[in-house]
Amino acid sequence: MSSHDLPEWLPAWCLDQFGSPPADVLFHRRSMSAVFGLQLADGTDIVIKARAGDGRAASCVAAQQWLAENGFPCACPRTPVSRVGPLAVHVEEFRAEGEVLPGDTPEVAVRCAEVLARLMAGLADLAVAPPLPNPRWVRWDHADSGLWPAIASLDAKDQELVPGYLTDIAGRARRRLLSAGLPCVLGHADFEAHNLRWLDDRIWVVHDWDSLAWQPEAALVGAASTVFPKLGPARLAPIESTEAFLAAYQDARGRWFTAAEQEVAWAAGLWPVAHDIRWEALHGYTAVSGEAFPVQAAERLHRANA
Repeated sequence: MSSHDLPEWLPAWCLDQFGSPPADVLFHRRSMSAVFGLQLADGTDIVIKARAGDGRAASCVAAQQWLAENGFPCACPRTPVSRVGPLAVHVEEFRAEGEVLPGDTPEVAVRCAEVLARLMAGLADLAVAPPLPNPRWVRWDHADSGLWPAIASLDAKDQELVPGYLTDIAGRARRRLLSAGLPCVLGHADFEAHNLRWLDDRIWVVHDWDSLAWQPEAALVGAASTVFPKLGPARLAPIESTEAFLAAYQDARGRWFTAAEQEVAWAAGLWPVAHDIRWEALHGYTAVSGEAFPVQAAERLHRANA
């Protein structure tokens, strides 16, 4: 993509916000939101994020700003959220360095869990409006009919493609989560390998602050304990790595989960993987974790008391 191929609104918006138009496109990614890495005509490098204006963005950016200003390794927002038609748009600093930490071993799990503990501790004293609705891969608390949250693009597909075992596992996990009655907190709900960058064996930057959620702490940690190795397709960490992640997180936070929180953590770990496998099945893909999921599910559901 060149600067001439940018959305029509973007050059004028940059000129209004920074007094300089885009001169070069450093990168462009599109998933749940559109992300543009740009170099402006004055030589400044910035990252612009544009996503549907569903009311979540302001709280997410406020949390990111809070953490950045208090020393947590994340890109610092450079503008507040503004509306551009149906979009919520903001700019953050460009932090290009760092490498992904691959692997799903207990050692990798511990390193990631310690970062999450630092992140959650940093958000504990921040008061913002809950960024609801939660991201769909942790939206087990939805009020829609049926097991899964209503997502038009998925619901329109042939649901017979979804394996029966997946529906059973996700249903049991969801019932346990909904019965928990634990208080909700603000936390990162997409704590996957591709969103973390490391430099010289230390965490350099955590990305994807659009994916903050309002769920019980143990549930957010449990979800992260299974998806932390994910780089692309659905991924499920080994049980021993989930154990290591949960233990390291609690140790770093300085408190141990109650028995109920332990169960919720194990239940929550199943939901985002089930969501990913369902998505892949509906799109005709073979899930990488598809074989591991039913093999591990019995033990994970047992630990969840589900």
